[in-house]
Amino acid sequence: MLRLWGRQSSINVRKVVWAAQELGLPLQRTDAGGQFGLVREAAYLQRNPNGLVPLMEDDDTGLVLWESNAIVRYLCARHSAGKLYPEELPARFVAEQWMDWQQTTLNPAGRDAFIQWIRTPFAQRNSALIAASVAATEPLLDLLEQHLARSPFMAGEHFTMADIPIGCEMHRWWGLPQERPARPALERWYRTVSTRPGARGVLDQPLA
Repeated sequence: MLRLWGRQSSINVRKVVWAAQELGLPLQRTDAGGQFGLVREAAYLQRNPNGLVPLMEDDDTGLVLWESNAIVRYLCARHSAGKLYPEELPARFVAEQWMDWQQTTLNPAGRDAFIQWIRTPFAQRNSALIAASVAATEPLLDLLEQHLARSPFMAGEHFTMADIPIGCEMHRWWGLPQERPARPALERWYRTVSTRPGARGVLDQPLA
């Protein structure tokens, strides 16, 4: 049994849920963070000193992890080596590269637009922050478009762990009430990954 703490509205929690569902792993999820609290309690902070979500505990191994992309890597390496977790080093590190890029580059660029559109009351919304976030994100989506015009999936010919964080990021970005340019390769890829059985309950949910 995998135990997961985190609210489903969190992009980082959704990554882990999707990975577990892809792998057919039983998952017990406890709402935490945001309105659910728990993350500042001493027992939680002992296991996750960042006080954020997600937090995962693997009953089989006793391992506790608290970074979403690290959790996705761990689950795929343990349960899908050679498939979702590529065995060949070139494919593996292309996957690693895109997972790191999602966390360090794509996510920070889009964060302000998401916060302003979805989590900020209309009267308090800052249009300048939205515009700056869009300006930072659009060139990154052009980069994805170019990559996916040459590659069916993020790390090559097959769906891997790399598609999960990028898929969650695109679900969030394209869920915002704003115009978006056509990007045929990115749209083709997203249709493919979003209709996978493992993505049910993750990429078909409204933003919150």
